[in-house]
Amino acid sequence: MTTAPGTILDPQLLRIGEVAKRTGVTTRTLRYWEEQGVLRPVEHRSSGERLYSDAEVDRITHIRELQDLLGFTLAEIRVALDTEDAIDKLRSAYRSGASPTRRRALLGDAIAANEQLLERVDDRLERVRAFPAECRREGRPPAPPGPRARCRARRSRQLHPDAALI
Repeated sequence: MTTAPGTILDPQLLRIGEVAKRTGVTTRTLRYWEEQGVLRPVEHRSSGERLYSDAEVDRITHIRELQDLLGFTLAEIRVALDTEDAIDKLRSAYRSGASPTRRRALLGDAIAANEQLLERVDDRLERVRAFPAECRREGRPPAPPGPRARCRARRSRQLHPDAALI
């Protein structure tokens, strides 16, 4: 939705700078996430100003959790969020008074979407669990914890291809 300059803003909507301060994410990151399809402002003013509601602030917090806790890439986050959005739509359709046959179909779709998401999370968790052993096999301690942590040996090989020979 686009509004004209000078239009009175909904007091519940936040400008991009306010959202950045609340969430600890830069305005540049918020714009990038919009380009990547993981975040959509509620409204764009004709001046280009982006406006966000509390729901988007919650979504930003969720994105950060997926990055920090599970180490998800933006592509993985987009899939997870799309799945969650699809489940929310199915839930709304289910509650809207659909026929019993339609409700069964909606439940089946929701279960399938949820199972796909759980498989992705389980796959990521398995890789996280295997990480310390992989580093020990390489004889190097893991880098400090974080979403982009790698074995120090692997990082040094990336920076210096002959590092394994030294």
